[in-house]
Amino acid sequence: MIEKEPVSPNRRRSRWSVQPGAEPGTLIDNPLSRSCELELFVYNPETIVEKKIDDVAQIEEIWDRQSVLWVNLDGAEDATVVRKIGELFGFHKLALEDVLSGRQRAKVEEYEGFLFIIAKMLMNGAELETEQLSMFVGQNFVVTFQECPGGDPFDLVRDRIRKKTHSKIRSAGADYLAYALLDAVIDHYYPCLEEYGEILDELEVRVTSGLDSKTVNELHSIKRDLLTLRRAVWPLRDAVNTLLRDESAYVSKETRVYLRDCYDHVVVIIDWIETYRELGSSLTEVYLSSSSNRMNAIMKVLTIISTIFLPATLIAGIYGMNFSPERSPLNMPELNWYYGYIYALALMAVLTVVTLSLFGAKGWLGNFGFKASEDRTSSGGRTAERSAD
Repeated sequence: MIEKEPVSPNRRRSRWSVQPGAEPGTLIDNPLSRSCELELFVYNPETIVEKKIDDVAQIEEIWDRQSVLWVNLDGAEDATVVRKIGELFGFHKLALEDVLSGRQRAKVEEYEGFLFIIAKMLMNGAELETEQLSMFVGQNFVVTFQECPGGDPFDLVRDRIRKKTHSKIRSAGADYLAYALLDAVIDHYYPCLEEYGEILDELEVRVTSGLDSKTVNELHSIKRDLLTLRRAVWPLRDAVNTLLRDESAYVSKETRVYLRDCYDHVVVIIDWIETYRELGSSLTEVYLSSSSNRMNAIMKVLTIISTIFLPATLIAGIYGMNFSPERSPLNMPELNWYYGYIYALALMAVLTVVTLSLFGAKGWLGNFGFKASEDRTSSGGRTAERSAD
């Protein structure tokens, strides 16, 4: 474990590249970098050495050059450690600059002496986040840089290396190890997408059965997460295709057969992401449409109620005018009638009934929104049945 000074959790972890105008390949240390951990495997079909080291110089002491070496730096934020590893293996400064950047798209670049691969892998945590995995592949070594310290999806790969019997990875070269690591990164997307699929099924039932402001917030959150996944996976497809199609001294023909499986998995993941994005957009449109229909139904009811009472309001307004009949016999003679009050109420009631009859004859009353509610309920039932199937 290479220790660094503790960083306050309240300080935001910065993502930096190079200083503007700096010479290409300049490595800038992160002042907020945390402790990093160096882990290495040296293996062949007969022997294996697994060790966590504190100094980069120990790699030279353990590696016998005849076995496959896997060096994994967990928490590649310290430019000093990254520089030392680069000097030991002869990595180009531009590639090391991309390692420290943390903002690179998935890609494959071939340099003299090694193949440089970048992929985005999911981080373990409550929120969806991705981190950059930088991988250098040589004739008999693989060096990986993980951006953030913490868990990774490589536990099964480590277990396969530890197994002596029936383990192809122990008898294969460094290119097969690189394939196994890429395959683990890609397969790590599947559980995440399955979880989003279940959440979208639940939201579909909620959207079609009623309106809830919390639902639309969850839809926006899922659409944002799916966009993050799309940005991570789309370039990864091109990177895997480059490894699959381009001839390279660091990837054998046998390993390319396995890379085809990786490519197929990436394509399937992209199909899932696009399907879920379309479903999320459709559910948002359904929610907005239902909200608009509900508002229209409410406005219809309020308009009908207002219109029904409009004649009564007119009559009350007329007989509320202060024209004294003592000044002129034409000024509201009804005010002196014995049944004038009853007459006014009866006139209001008759006009209200006439208005309701006219609205009913025109078909404007409808079911006052009850029909829309029934349609939503039946639609929700059909959705639930489809989900159950």
